[in-house]
Amino acid sequence: MNLQNNTILITGGSSGLGLEMAKQFIKLQNKVLICSRNRDKLEAAKKSLPELITYVCDLSKEAERKNLAAWIQSNYPSLNMLINNAAIVHRNNFSNDPDAFEKAVNEIQTNLLAPIHLTKLFLPMLQQHSTNSIINISTGLVYTPRALYPIYNATKAALHSFTQALRHQINPSNTNIIEVLFPVVDTPWHEGNAPKIAISPQKAVKEMLARLHQNKLEIKIGAVKLLYYLSRIAPGFAFKKINSLN
Repeated sequence: MNLQNNTILITGGSSGLGLEMAKQFIKLQNKVLICSRNRDKLEAAKKSLPELITYVCDLSKEAERKNLAAWIQSNYPSLNMLINNAAIVHRNNFSNDPDAFEKAVNEIQTNLLAPIHLTKLFLPMLQQHSTNSIINISTGLVYTPRALYPIYNATKAALHSFTQALRHQINPSNTNIIEVLFPVVDTPWHEGNAPKIAISPQKAVKEMLARLHQNKLEIKIGAVKLLYYLSRIAPGFAFKKINSLN
C-alpha cells in the first residue's frame, strides 16, 4: 500500500491516536484532513501541525456527516483515504445509570452508525481514484469485552463485523477495506487512568503504518493477536484477564 502522496480524512483526529496518525502521515508527505466536534482541540492540533486541514463536525448527527462529505467533495476531491477513528465511551454501570439508554444511543451513533454512514457517503468519491482505502479503527475488545464499557465493546464488535462483510461484498474492487485493532494505548481517552500495559500512541501508529505498507487488511496491533487466540482457546480466562486490568 502506498503511504505517500494521499489525501486522507481522519475522524476524531484532534487528539490521541487520531492526532498521532495525522502527525505520522504528514511526515510521509500526505495531505491530512481531520474533523472533531471540539473546536478548541482542532485549533490546538492546527497550532502544533500547521499543515493540518481541520473541520468542526459532530459525527453523531446525520446532517453534519452529510455536510462534511459535501465540503470535502467541493474542496478536496482528491480524497482517497478515509480513516474512521472517532469514538466515544461511557464508563458506567448500565443497570444503575438512569441515563444509560441515552448514553448508549450517543455511543452507537458515533462509534457505529457514523462510520457506516461515512463509508456510504465517501465510497463513490474514493472509488474515483485508482487506489483508495477505508480504514476502520477498532480494538481487541471485539474479541473479549471489558465490562467497564458495556456499549463501547458492542459498537466496536459490530463495526468489526460490518468491515468483514463489506470487504467480502466489494471484492474484487480497487478499494481496500481495512481494519486496525488496537490494544490499550495511553491516550486522553483513558482520562489519565490508562492500564499499566498501555503502549504509546507513537508505537501503536508506527506498527499500524508498517502493516499497512505490507498490504494487510486486518491488522492486530501489539497484544491484540495474543488476545484473539486466547479468546478462542480459553474465552473465560480471556474475559477474566481483560477485566482484571488496572
